[in-house]
Amino acid sequence: MKKMESIEQYNEVIKEGKHIMMFSADWCPDCRVIEPILPEIEQKYSEYTFHYVDRDQFIDLCIELNIFGIPSFVGYNNGEESGRFVSKDRKTQEEIEQFIESLKG
Repeated sequence: MKKMESIEQYNEVIKEGKHIMMFSADWCPDCRVIEPILPEIEQKYSEYTFHYVDRDQFIDLCIELNIFGIPSFVGYNNGEESGRFVSKDRKTQEEIEQFIESLKG
């Protein structure tokens, strides 16, 4: 999973292709719980590029996107938001995969 380093990078990356942004933070226990399953999810859905967005580093972006709970996921397809799985609840592998499947429309 690629880590976002700047808002400029974020805005540039989402312009082309299929991306899933995972909003997270190092201190988030629910985020740590899903860490072991993320490589499997990335491999299963290799048509997407997965990115880690640190909530604390990108707090203004989180406010702009109404992301107040983590972990949360936002999908993009060629610059357009294709879906979101945003809540403060712990996510299961099944829920994350259902979200990704829903992006395929």
